[in-house]
Formats: sequence, structure tokens, C-alpha cells
Amino acid sequence: MFKHIHLFSLLMSSVLLLVIQPSLAFTLQGDSAQKGRSIAQESDNRDQGWHDSQVVMTMTLRNKKGDQSQRQLRLKSLEVKGDGDKGLTIFDSPRDVKGTGFMNYSHIQKPDDQWLYLPALKRIKRISSKNKSGPFMGSEFSYEDLSSFEVEKYSYNYLAEETVNGEGAYKVEMTPVYKHSGYSKITAWLDKQEFRVQKLEYFDRKGSLLKTQTLSDYHQYLGQYWRAHTNMMVNHQTHKTTKLEFKNYQFKTGLTDAQFSKNALKRIR
Repeated sequence: MFKHIHLFSLLMSSVLLLVIQPSLAFTLQGDSAQKGRSIAQESDNRDQGWHDSQVVMTMTLRNKKGDQSQRQLRLKSLEVKGDGDKGLTIFDSPRDVKGTGFMNYSHIQKPDDQWLYLPALKRIKRISSKNKSGPFMGSEFSYEDLSSFEVEKYSYNYLAEETVNGEGAYKVEMTPVYKHSGYSKITAWLDKQEFRVQKLEYFDRKGSLLKTQTLSDYHQYLGQYWRAHTNMMVNHQTHKTTKLEFKNYQFKTGLTDAQFSKNALKRIR
């Protein structure tokens, strides 16, 4: 489920079983960098072959005073062989954001491509590759968080084994390779049984703790793919939160590459 720690996940995730057969005897070997990378690679390997997915999501925004608002969205994802995944997010409510669409092409070796369709202006805005640390539609998720996870986007450092959410977990530090990342590092906890992300801590460019993301209520689909149904992001600096709740996951629905084009983005309903 590591690929889905983002919204197309994931963002998120969101936000970490092999298609043929999961590893039966995973062992940690090598130095801390090798161990960290092998954990990330195992998680990635276990989430291959789902082809495409669709899901309905409720986004709840809460400010530091406790005031909250909700948005209803649909997410579509397409697995891409040899590159990062493609994702499409469609806002269905409330009225002021209805019809807004966001499309993401994740990449392995180069910056992601991202576009935002604004129905009021009837135009598509391209998100600059150097400006992806900004908030996505007023949430505590940044545009950077909306990319699918790709192993090559980070360097790794295995830290420890700890218990998180009642699960024995590997603690791994990930440092973004991309120089314009909004994060200096991300600390991830992946459970040892299924390599699902349980928690993530994001540190800003100055090295201070910025956000904590917690994933819970995991369900298994098609006998092998794990998805978290609840995804909570807490911003420790703004004291705001964004909660994502997922339902009605569907896999292998027949989505094609043509449904993830800029022309398709303009026609979303």
C-alpha cells in the first residue's frame, strides 16, 4: 500500500501482496540504506498488477478553531508500466468547487506532471514542478503529496523496529531526491506483516516537524491489495487537519489511458 499513501493512494496516500505470491521470508540485510530501500521495494512489489481503480472519498477540513467543512470527491487511478501511475480527482460538492478536476502523472526519473481544471474559468492550469509544496484546494495535503509513491524518488535509512497502531513496524527515514521538494525528510512506519504504511511524519525544509499522517481501517481487495479507508493529516504548524474517508473501492474497471488526458479533464462530470 506504499504506492497509495497519497490521494491516489494517493495522495494519498495514501498512502504500502505480490501479484503472484507475496514474499514468505523477508529478511533485512545490508547497511541501513540497503535495509531501508529493501523495505520500500517490498512494499512497492506487493502493490503491483491492480491495473486501475475507482473510489469515492469524503474530505473533511477542520481549522484550529474546530470549524469544519466537507467535500465529496471521486478518484480514478491507472497503473502505468515502467513509469509512475496516473490519477484523476473530481470534486462533486460543495457547489463552489463542483466540477473542479485535478490530474497527476507520476514519474520515476523526472518531475511529475500535474494539471488543475477550474470550471469557473473553463481553463486548465498547469502546476509548476517547482511549486508543489503549496496546499491542494485548501487541504493539509500538498500537491507533492498527491503523487504516487515510486521507490526511486527517495534515498533511505532504516532506523528501528517499533510498535505503531498496535502493529510491529519498520521505521524508515526517506529523503526526497527531488531538490525542489517541500520536505527535508519523511519518516515512515510500515507494518512488518503486510508492509502497509501506518504512519508518516513530514519535516519541512528547515528540519522541523510539519505534518503527521495516520492511515487506518485497512481492507483487502481481490485477495491481495490493501487500502486504508481512513487517512488523517495533522498539520502541527497551522493546527489544521484534513481527514479522508474512502468507500466503494473498485478495481480493474476498464479505465484506459484516453481517460487521463487534458481533453478528458475538460469534460469531467
